[in-house]
Amino acid sequence: MGRDVRELRSAWTKYQHHAFHEPSPALAPWVERYWEARWDYVEPYRQKIVPYPNVHLVFGGGRADVNGVRSGYQLRVLEGRDRVFGVAFRPGCFRPFLGASVSTITDRVVPAAEVFGPDLPTTLDVPAVEAFLLEHLPDDDPRVRQAVAAVELIAGDKAVTRVERLAGELGLSVRGLQRLFAEYVGIGPKWVIRRYRLHEVTARMAAGGVIDWAALAADLGYVDQGHFIRDFKSMFGEPPTWYAQRY
Repeated sequence: MGRDVRELRSAWTKYQHHAFHEPSPALAPWVERYWEARWDYVEPYRQKIVPYPNVHLVFGGGRADVNGVRSGYQLRVLEGRDRVFGVAFRPGCFRPFLGASVSTITDRVVPAAEVFGPDLPTTLDVPAVEAFLLEHLPDDDPRVRQAVAAVELIAGDKAVTRVERLAGELGLSVRGLQRLFAEYVGIGPKWVIRRYRLHEVTARMAAGGVIDWAALAADLGYVDQGHFIRDFKSMFGEPPTWYAQRY
């Protein structure tokens, strides 16, 4: 089967429109961003969705769902003309809303009514969804701040490539760090480190130019290029040279 040309060289922009909105100051400690996606496809299109350690509240198709953190990529079929509206919660922030370990919804989709109750917003825009979330703000939890700081350290410091270093930076044992991530982030610190280091790869793809794959693998802390390629393929579903053709 040949490759769908609609996924190559940013051709998706002809068929899809994405918009992102910042949260209000009152919700910024909890919400990373609001997002909208619209599409118009005459023929069905297999959309690849790569994971980040965010829990999402998603409205679309007559449904409202909470999407737990995904440990790997997803494929979603887009067809016709449609729209979804979503809330990306900051990594580490959803546990007080859920009232349980975030790992209990990892790789799962849960009806939003099970988490927030039946009175969900019907107008799908930022003001309506913000008003809804403000009515459901949880009590303060100091461990949320600890989990957020851990993920922000990973995202902001390219030198953090090992769980042991992260634990030391935060003054935690490795086991304590793993418990914190399972409870508040929903997935382990090793996975989160790997995901943010691989973000460096896609950023370079987007910037264009020739990439020295062996040098990049070394920069990211991989012992060899083969290990880097295996990690990338497990996260993105295809090798980096193949994925780079999307840009």
